[in-house]
Amino acid sequence: MPVTLTDHAVRHTSTVPASAGWEIDLFVREYDGHTGPPGGRRAVLMLHGRSVPVLAGFDLRHKSYSWADALAKAGYDVFLMDLQGSGRSPRPKMDDPCNVNPAVHESLLTPNPLSGRREPGYPYQLNNSHSDRDELHTVVEYIRRLRGVAKVSFVGWSAASFVMGPYAIAHPDTVESLFLLAPMFPPRGNAAPPPVLPAPGYPTFVLAKDDFARGWDAQVPASCPGQREAGMVDVVWDALMDNDPVGRGWGAVSAGRPAGLSRYRNAVWWGWNTPTASGNDVLGTRVPVLIAYGEHDTTANTPTPNPVAALNFSVPALHTAISGPHKIMVRMTCAGHQIVWEGQHKNVHNLSKQWLKHAKVDGRTEGRFVMAESGSLTPEPEPARSLVPDLD
Repeated sequence: MPVTLTDHAVRHTSTVPASAGWEIDLFVREYDGHTGPPGGRRAVLMLHGRSVPVLAGFDLRHKSYSWADALAKAGYDVFLMDLQGSGRSPRPKMDDPCNVNPAVHESLLTPNPLSGRREPGYPYQLNNSHSDRDELHTVVEYIRRLRGVAKVSFVGWSAASFVMGPYAIAHPDTVESLFLLAPMFPPRGNAAPPPVLPAPGYPTFVLAKDDFARGWDAQVPASCPGQREAGMVDVVWDALMDNDPVGRGWGAVSAGRPAGLSRYRNAVWWGWNTPTASGNDVLGTRVPVLIAYGEHDTTANTPTPNPVAALNFSVPALHTAISGPHKIMVRMTCAGHQIVWEGQHKNVHNLSKQWLKHAKVDGRTEGRFVMAESGSLTPEPEPARSLVPDLD
């Protein structure tokens, strides 16, 4: 069926401390695959995590990897948004290389674009839970007005759970369902904001291609030869650079060309933990939840307990914390945290189509499953509650 692509500039009054009160435009891309009467529209909003802009994550223009395009071709009106500090939305204070994590100045930023170590001119973190949820709310309301829908279905990857989870709890009347891929969930995460906002620190992290590749390689074991297509590191890195015209001009210069660095925002989050997910009788009741993750994901599942409680993450703990019965968890074999760019990506697309259409998996509204590379689903027994990870 025909799909129409439109890029929107959604006006928003910023609550990011670095740009508070500014009228800014949030980047939103729409893939409209709807056919039929306007009243039958089904709107989906996709949100990125901490370090990958939404187009590189959900709209990778390579073979069959665009998840947004796949959903639109199934008849959905799909919206993708970048929060401030990511992708094509404003990046306040991030264009100044002095505002990058000082620990990487000498290794990644010297001599291009800096000549030596410099302290941040803006010594604070950029985003926070309030500003992220405010931006999500602006886009949700924009979609509801634009397309005349009462509710929007959420699809989020990784740290999107910090934003979409609490938002769904606060706004169950406008959220149809949650599909969380590799969600970050600290069972004992911070319940309240830090005593001072903006929190001290710096607004920008940067990542070099070699470090990106090493991090991904660590979750692609030799026992899964089909987990990642050859050349995908280059394909994804090019997409990251396409969404960062400033960062691609940074880094070591070879043959007159900079290596490029991927910039991403430094955010502080709170209000996403076991009490939050289990409270208010929303998740799993008024808002159905599907959780999917890769079996080799050591990003969303902390392999060795961290002494900082807020940095211990567990996907199964989120499934357990959700008190309502309408919840499903799918563990995907031979997949890691970067599953959107791996061999299981088509199965993720198909799983989300099934969930968005029926709010069921394999005809069921609750349970745990394992999805093989073939796409077959096998029920996985619920563990005893005492065996669910409870990381300190």
